[in-house]
Amino acid sequence: MDFRILGPVEARREGDRITLSGSKVHTVLAALLLAHGRVVSDTRLSAMLWGWDPPVTANAQIYTYMSRLRKLLGDGVEIVRWQPGYILRAPGARIDAVEFERLDRLGREALREQRHADAQALLGQALGWWRGPALSNVTEFLLEAELPRLEEARMLALENRIEADLALGMHEQVTAELTGLVTEHPVRERLRAQLMTALYRCGRQADALQTYYEGRKVLVDRLGVDPGEVLGATYQAVLGGELRLRGAGAARGRSDVPTMLPAAEGDFVGRAAERSLLAARLAQRAERPRRLLVTGMAGVGKTALAVRAAQDSAGRFPDGQLFAELCDRDGRPKDVGKVLVRLLRALGEPGLDEDSSRAPDRDELVRLYRARTSGKRLLVVLDDAAGDLQVAPLLPASPQAAVLITSRSRLARVAGADTVALAPLDDGESLAMLVAAAGAKRPAKDPDAADDLVAYCGGLPLALAVVGARMAARPSWPAGRFANRLANPAQRLAELSFGDLDVRRALLPSVQRLSSAGPQALAMLSDAGTEPFSARDASVRAGVSEEEAERVLELLVDTALLDLSGLDPQGLPLYRCHELVLLYAATPDPAAFAALPPVRGATAMHGATAAG
Repeated sequence: MDFRILGPVEARREGDRITLSGSKVHTVLAALLLAHGRVVSDTRLSAMLWGWDPPVTANAQIYTYMSRLRKLLGDGVEIVRWQPGYILRAPGARIDAVEFERLDRLGREALREQRHADAQALLGQALGWWRGPALSNVTEFLLEAELPRLEEARMLALENRIEADLALGMHEQVTAELTGLVTEHPVRERLRAQLMTALYRCGRQADALQTYYEGRKVLVDRLGVDPGEVLGATYQAVLGGELRLRGAGAARGRSDVPTMLPAAEGDFVGRAAERSLLAARLAQRAERPRRLLVTGMAGVGKTALAVRAAQDSAGRFPDGQLFAELCDRDGRPKDVGKVLVRLLRALGEPGLDEDSSRAPDRDELVRLYRARTSGKRLLVVLDDAAGDLQVAPLLPASPQAAVLITSRSRLARVAGADTVALAPLDDGESLAMLVAAAGAKRPAKDPDAADDLVAYCGGLPLALAVVGARMAARPSWPAGRFANRLANPAQRLAELSFGDLDVRRALLPSVQRLSSAGPQALAMLSDAGTEPFSARDASVRAGVSEEEAERVLELLVDTALLDLSGLDPQGLPLYRCHELVLLYAATPDPAAFAALPPVRGATAMHGATAAG
């Protein structure tokens, strides 16, 4: 059972809202919850329901409200008559106000101990329990009695969270928020002092002083008082140039701290559960190395999710954020030595040139990298890893650092619990992504065409991004025209290309990793269809043994061209192929395999096909 008072008063059972009618019933429930397991007297209940003018039948009406609540809340909640009033008992229930207070207390403790990243996270979670103005559907009497206390607790938590933000060097990020808060709460001196600090650290000393002068005038005009100690001390610190960052926040503000994360590209749609999971993993205390993997087929949005998750958690890593692409655009793995040189240069290692013949050998580069990362709270994002051997030299030495990896394949160095496997988007998320890229007007005007576009893209974010970009570039074309161009399966992959975005080219590295066995493997897929199938089904179609077919299929899974889709009634694995991979398999490019040597496992696959 969940109870909520930090917003409209609600009760929920297993996520479903229980219908409570009337402000009086909401008021009684809120009064019982706010008592935190203590007795609420009849006198207080009467005052919260009717103020100073209760009806003669007040006690009888209170009894009726209690009976109604018992019936609505069910057996898991007890409302007990306990002189001189009532008490609510709900073992195991979650109350948003209690969760807020718990997280707020932990956040304040972390702030006192100068664990600023922990404080920021805890206080942010505490504030996340608020859904709007508290107690918004109760009587004015309860609102007047309880809202000021709750609102003050929220504002203190917000000020403490901003204090942690500033300590982490996030003055640019909080300036706009603080500007709005000071406008809304002009006499809260701590908020104004925080805005002055943020402005000063953004190089806006004159604006910081103007903020002080405005605050002083407001205090004198409205309250007849001069600025207090906090605001006055901040004013003097601005004049004396004493508001520079210190500690971790100073490290974040230094020019030698690497911030290599790519810029976010537009609106981020979907992946709420995966994004939340990555945030939780990155927030964990560094009791063991944090190595997280985002995996999935080409174009499914691995890099976009990893970059957004890294940006969400950047404040937890004040010593910097590193980013490295581990494969070239054609899918060839990059030289690890050159990647190490680039990362070391970002970490401030002098005298390194990735194109120089005098660069240290790989072992020396690994030693330098481990030394440079030792003891640092870094976030390292390794994009498009080819395998474990490539990743191993790039893992930092510090247990306080975290590594976020994207790869088409699963990695042995990352535990299953720390692996996020991305599936294609569902239809609703796909439509939302299309609308975010192309605008809402044309999809809304022709919803059938919009549904067709979503279906033709198969939930693949890259395909949806291509369609959205093409629609944005041709604002006069109706959605139906784009749908008609994609309707022909033989031409669909050609249509799913725009500028640097190209679905066929994105699939190519996965195909190339099949090496010389690629054409035979794709031939096994070309008539597989989109329904789940077994190795036995594939063996019959390909004319090979079931064991040989399974070897081929497992290699296709390892190269992200095929997904596992559960088990058949005999407990054997089922496989499923994405529709755009099927289209690629039907019209492969023979030149894709010419330049690459065979990979491990290709010989067995080639033999299996030849035997057929």
